[in-house]
Amino acid sequence: MDVQERAEATRRYLVEAAARLFDERGYAGTSISDISARSGRTSGAIYFHFDSKEQLALAVVEATYATWPALIAQVRALPVSALEKLVALSFAVARTFRDDVVVRAGSRLWMERKAIEAPVPAAFGAWIETVTALLREAGAEGDLAAGVAPDTAALTVVYAFFGLHTVSDAMDGRALIEDRLHEMWLVLLAALQPGPAAADMLVRARAALAGPAPVPLPA
Repeated sequence: MDVQERAEATRRYLVEAAARLFDERGYAGTSISDISARSGRTSGAIYFHFDSKEQLALAVVEATYATWPALIAQVRALPVSALEKLVALSFAVARTFRDDVVVRAGSRLWMERKAIEAPVPAAFGAWIETVTALLREAGAEGDLAAGVAPDTAALTVVYAFFGLHTVSDAMDGRALIEDRLHEMWLVLLAALQPGPAAADMLVRARAALAGPAPVPLPA
């Protein structure tokens, strides 16, 4: 491993260590000294890679945003309809929020962005564009009810999805996020589909996300 690779590995390690503290304590409740103690690196070593706590927080947020393009591409490649891709994507994102501490920390930092003395990148524009594109494709495939405008429906879906995350995090730390998301889609799909079949759509979308069933071994 060369010098640049070691520096990048150290930066990633510090971002993950900081993310765990930001997730647990929030931005105001975390100091460079805390991150030093958690990471086992001196404050001087941290400042070598990051000029300030603000810059380290921004690195966590940027790492969160960097998670999404590959995930979106993975779901878009699924051999299912656009509407099923949208549903599958929502479950993939929900699991990432629940299971990835950097993503959870990035979400919390964005909510606390007014306390950070540096501009925090906008969070929702790219999601609105992605959902709008999938709903337009769903309309072209005949999977949207008459009168459903993809642009307007996309805003509703994004509002509902991220609102659900906020409430789920507050109530149970997102432990039941997939159950709550399933319930949300039962309501939304009833309005989006031309002939509502929400339960079947959810089964297909979640099965597509899980991948093909394993082939049983011969007896």
